[in-house]
Amino acid sequence: MSTQTQIRAREQADQFRWVLGLAFLILGVAFFRIQVLRVEEYRLRSESNRLRALPLAAPRGQIKDRNGLIVADNKPGYTVKLLAPSTDSLRAVLARLGQIVELDSSTVEQVVRRWRSARYQPSLVFNSQSFEVISRLEEHRQLLPGLVIQTEPRRYYPGGGAVAHVVGYVGEVSEGDLERDRYPGARLGTIVGREGLEHQYDSVLRGREGVRFVEVNARGAMVREGDSTLAIEPAGGQPLAITIDLPLQLYIDSLWRDSLNRFKGAMVAMRPNGEILALYSWPTFDPNDFVGGIAPERYRELTSEGSGLPLYNRAIKGAYPPASPFKLATAAMALRRGLVNFSTHMDQPCNGGYRFGNRVFKCWKKEGHGSLDLTQAIAVSCDVYFYQLGLRLGLDNLLKDGVDFGFRERTGVDLLAETRSFFPPSREYYNKAYGPRGWTNAVTLNLSIGQGENSQTLINVMRFYQALAGDGVGHTPRLVAGHDPEPKKLDLTPRQLAGLREAMRMVVQRGTAAASRGGDLDMAGKTGTAQNSHGDDHGWFIGFAPATNPEIIVGAIMEKALHGSSVAPWVARVIRRYLEGPTTRTDAPLEIELPADSAPRPEVLPPDSAATDTLRPRP
Repeated sequence: MSTQTQIRAREQADQFRWVLGLAFLILGVAFFRIQVLRVEEYRLRSESNRLRALPLAAPRGQIKDRNGLIVADNKPGYTVKLLAPSTDSLRAVLARLGQIVELDSSTVEQVVRRWRSARYQPSLVFNSQSFEVISRLEEHRQLLPGLVIQTEPRRYYPGGGAVAHVVGYVGEVSEGDLERDRYPGARLGTIVGREGLEHQYDSVLRGREGVRFVEVNARGAMVREGDSTLAIEPAGGQPLAITIDLPLQLYIDSLWRDSLNRFKGAMVAMRPNGEILALYSWPTFDPNDFVGGIAPERYRELTSEGSGLPLYNRAIKGAYPPASPFKLATAAMALRRGLVNFSTHMDQPCNGGYRFGNRVFKCWKKEGHGSLDLTQAIAVSCDVYFYQLGLRLGLDNLLKDGVDFGFRERTGVDLLAETRSFFPPSREYYNKAYGPRGWTNAVTLNLSIGQGENSQTLINVMRFYQALAGDGVGHTPRLVAGHDPEPKKLDLTPRQLAGLREAMRMVVQRGTAAASRGGDLDMAGKTGTAQNSHGDDHGWFIGFAPATNPEIIVGAIMEKALHGSSVAPWVARVIRRYLEGPTTRTDAPLEIELPADSAPRPEVLPPDSAATDTLRPRP
């Protein structure tokens, strides 16, 4: 080999040594960075590949009534989840699991969707299962790789259907909920409140989830429990104290189940400060059915046409013509404007009807009531008196005061999806609806007796009567004591309030609700019959006691009960039960006598109903 060739070979060898040295230097720096500078990061990645986090559900806070009695609690339950490395593996395990316990195709697809949304996390199969099902799965664990069974708190409602429309129910958060961020902090599999107080105060009741770890192999199959020192215990939700009187709520439920189950309707009991003592809607449902996921056939049953729609809360969502209970609002409007006092007689006495233009607006009493003052007109619910009182008040004032009293809005009760009551805001409503020449001032007569374009929820009418029974201020109805954002002031003097309460006392003493008085109960109230174009009229009664210094206000709407005098005895029972306790003598059965379906409608209208030929706006 020549000298020149040797020199070139040495130069090439030197170059290779420099390249190799630089490569080793780079590798050394990289190894130093990985092994020393970023060791914690890569250790965490390794652990995350080896360990799978299993969320631990937090027990929801208890819900207790005003006396500390349990309305909603927790009891032990079992959840079933699956760990799987791939979709095919998950489907294979689900197929085996379906041979052990019942598992329909929709559930399988839901489990797969959950797995895809949170890969490498256990996918929830059953949110709650019985001990018998869990035992069966444990027996076949070898056939179900990735099976995870956890003991988790399960919601329980001791009162069942009696408290359903108050507390609502719980369920698993949906993907749509997460996209809209309806439940901050929730993730797939989290149990959240769906209706009622469970929804309204979910952020208080839910608590904070914990986590534990399980060790998996390279294929994602569970090997053993992970390091317990890494686990984070869940933090339970806060307890919630509500204003409900549970024994009273259960008593109302027993009345409806035993004697009133023919009538859809609702009942609400309140204190003069706006606290709700009872809120009930019939038909009802058992919120325990929703715990762990309601069976599809059960949900179809609850939402079918023939079920009576038990999920529908008629106390806050059902809107009805307020009928004669609205006459107290008409009287309050006229009193606060100084147009009448309690000894005022109208120009025309009641002879069974009132002529307005070329039509006669009838009173419910065919032979008439004669000449009455305001107190007497309220006591016997004379339509003719209130027709004239409405005209004296004037349509503009009637509409303005109705809006001021809150008859065109929601009360703000702390429950989900309250219906907004309807009341025309001004005469412009009629101009837009029917044209300037398409209606007459006859609408004033209709509105003055609680008919026409006027639809109210029971809870909204209760707010007005709570103001009459209290200090003249309509407080926001509340299930949890708190701030009253916008009270509705009637602007009546104490003397005027006392006069209206005395007139309502006369309703019970010798007026349209006299049959409900019974014994020495000092009750005031107002009956009402709301026209129903789909069948028999609806019955109203709002009452409070003691009449001079009320402690409780109770209102009820019963669909197709014909008239308010049929409803009044049941309201009286609830009031007496609250004031006297469970030993009251009114616990004997009561029956409402209704005509047979084939019987003709009576010629004489029942108390408080509007005339069937009342002039209405022309379309």
